[in-house]
Amino acid sequence: MSAADQIRLQLLWSRLIAIVEEQAQTLMRTAFSATVREAGDLSAGVFDTKGRMLAQAVTGTPGHVNAMAASVGCFLRKFPAETLSEGDVLVTNDPWEGTGHLNDFTVVTPVFHKGRIVALFAATSHIADVGGLGFGPDARQVFEEGLLVPISHLFRKGEANETLFEMVRANVRDPHAAEGDLYSLAACNDAGAARLLDTLVEFGLDDLEQAGAMIVDNSRDAMLDEVRRVPFGEYDYSMRIDGYDDPVDLVVKVRVSETGVDVDFTGTSPVCAHGVNVPLTYTQAYASFGVRCVIGNTAPNNAGSLGVVRVSAPEGSILNAPRPCAVSARHTVGQMLPDVVLGALSKAIPDRTPAEGASCLYLPVLLGGRGIGGGEEFIVNPFYTGGAGARPGKDGLSCTAFPSGVRNTPVEINEAAAPIIIWRKEYAADSGGAGRLRGGLGQTLEFAHARGEAFAVSKMFDRIKHPARGRDGGGDGAKGAARLDDGTPLRGMGRELVPAGRRLVVETPGGGGIGDPGARDAALVECDRRSGFISDSASKTVYRAK
Repeated sequence: MSAADQIRLQLLWSRLIAIVEEQAQTLMRTAFSATVREAGDLSAGVFDTKGRMLAQAVTGTPGHVNAMAASVGCFLRKFPAETLSEGDVLVTNDPWEGTGHLNDFTVVTPVFHKGRIVALFAATSHIADVGGLGFGPDARQVFEEGLLVPISHLFRKGEANETLFEMVRANVRDPHAAEGDLYSLAACNDAGAARLLDTLVEFGLDDLEQAGAMIVDNSRDAMLDEVRRVPFGEYDYSMRIDGYDDPVDLVVKVRVSETGVDVDFTGTSPVCAHGVNVPLTYTQAYASFGVRCVIGNTAPNNAGSLGVVRVSAPEGSILNAPRPCAVSARHTVGQMLPDVVLGALSKAIPDRTPAEGASCLYLPVLLGGRGIGGGEEFIVNPFYTGGAGARPGKDGLSCTAFPSGVRNTPVEINEAAAPIIIWRKEYAADSGGAGRLRGGLGQTLEFAHARGEAFAVSKMFDRIKHPARGRDGGGDGAKGAARLDDGTPLRGMGRELVPAGRRLVVETPGGGGIGDPGARDAALVECDRRSGFISDSASKTVYRAK
């Protein structure tokens, strides 16, 4: 290939990345769900006709993006590319063929140019309600968690599958929003397809075959080059987290070799009786992201680079839960995996790896009406974050969604969507693990019904019993907590009632610190104290400030 051809293909590659980012932004603008519109709980990407992801949007979560990268292959196994027609749109929320739980719908749209299929666009977003018990960890089988749509036609040759839309509307609490979110997924794929067709004409191309092969091959080679700069060997690590009733042990062995990185979760706890189990596709998504955080993080994320990281977990373990296990709250376990993988890799490349952080999002689903207190029926699902672990050379980020990458849902959005008042939302002092490099802070939130009515909260909180651990002498982050404003403690998992006149208080966990707190720069300790990040007593007793 000539230098001019290489430049031309690189320009096309950059254009594809821009197209999928526009696809993602279209999804955010048109989504009905606040978790998508405000928090960015989504993914978007373009694939070749073999189902290989060529480019992903920057906006989105690793759990969606990397699981969706595998999901498109499932679509093509059921509906091979040669059987698809212009105007077809496919859909599923199958946790084992999508992105891990029923609330995530993935929509795939084939793109036709000059009468033949040349690419596919896929997008995933979190739909707030899919019926059943609702989003939460209490179910014992996936059948209780809501409506499961197998890989099906959402549109066939441009005509909506009204039977499917009717089925969705009949099974959810907010049919208008659910239907709107499905249309927004189809619309964002259409936006990407239109841009791609313009690009093919501009570049004088009939398809993406040559460009796709270059993207996959170059990305794989770039990732392998990065892997080969890491000391070869096997590195192990384990982490204990709260789980639903009983603690969960996450055990990993990471093998770095000439051919890539193998991540093996043999030894991890078995499946749970409740909905914190993780389908393998979600395990693979977050475990590979953990590797990519410190190895090959400048290589583009696509089928080529993802193929260099191989992830396995024994079937029947909590990280490879078979049907029909309950999986609604799979994020409470799955989002811990980057920290587990990074813990193992800290033994090989300690100068790149952070301490443990809060990791999993705190997602309180707030519900009222219809037998839960009085007044109007409502359901709202805000996203809140804890502190990230201290980083080599830097403090941990406070109230930051690592590894998911989503945003905290704005107070005003939640208060506009439901009769809920958020009385308090503030940094939690002393929640970041002490260290030469301090862990990121968690936050304290206080919720109440606007009219003093009782309401329910379905909690999916971890690290209430097992905090994020520090490293190299650094302190652990603060544990999370859930309680009523009168001090009554609540469980970290499951639905409970907030009585009339009471408030719900939630504290998200802090991140672990790195290094001896006494070695922290005195100016940074004083800055933290003046900012309210640490208390006066902690500055003297923990950091030994004079």
